This record gives sequence, C-alpha cells and structure tokens, in this order.
Amino acid sequence: MLVHLLKSKIHRAQVTGGSLDYEGSLTIAEDLMEAAGLHPYEKILCSNMANGARFETYVIKGPRGSGQIVLNGAAAHCGKAGDRLTIMSFTEVDAAQAADWHPTVIVLGENNRIVARK
Repeated sequence: MLVHLLKSKIHRAQVTGGSLDYEGSLTIAEDLMEAAGLHPYEKILCSNMANGARFETYVIKGPRGSGQIVLNGAAAHCGKAGDRLTIMSFTEVDAAQAADWHPTVIVLGENNRIVARK
C-alpha cells in the first residue's frame, strides 16, 4: 500500500509579484527550490496566510538568489505582493516507510531568505 505524505514545504514565503499574462504557475527562486527539494514543473499546493486562498499549480524556476515568489496566470488572483504563502509538495511512499518519513521543510524570513530548516 502507498501512503500520500508531505514531501516538502516552504513556509512563510512572501509573494514578490504577480503576472496575470503568464499561462500559470508559481515562480520560485532556484536556490529555494533546491533547498526544499522541488523540481521544475512539479505540482504544488499553496495556501495564502493573508486571505485563506488555496490553489494548485506547478513550479517554474526563478533566478538563483533573487528571493522571487511570483504568482502567475490565474494564481495571480489568489494573492498580492507581501502575502505569505505555505508551498507544499507531496509524494507517495510505501506504508512501511511512512513511519519514519520526514519531509524537507524550510522557513523563510525577510527577503525570502532561509531562517530555519526542519
């Protein structure tokens, strides 16, 4: 049996911009993607701490070190610059592995810099 578990999470990511004209996705700075174990085009679930919106989209790579978190396409309607997001990805693991599973979690602070890893 497979169990659907949290694979990775970026907590308190601050939205830096939005682009309605883009076809969809969430831009995340490449270094933050790597720290969280996210892959380009990976499906993610986002929750906006400011307005309660929850939405699914996929990740695209932003410039390394830029701190970019950009809502693109329809997702741009789910928040605005300054809002804080929780960005989550999930995986399926064998039930035997689930007991010892630990997701990769990073917490962001000012300018979307990593302040904690869990």
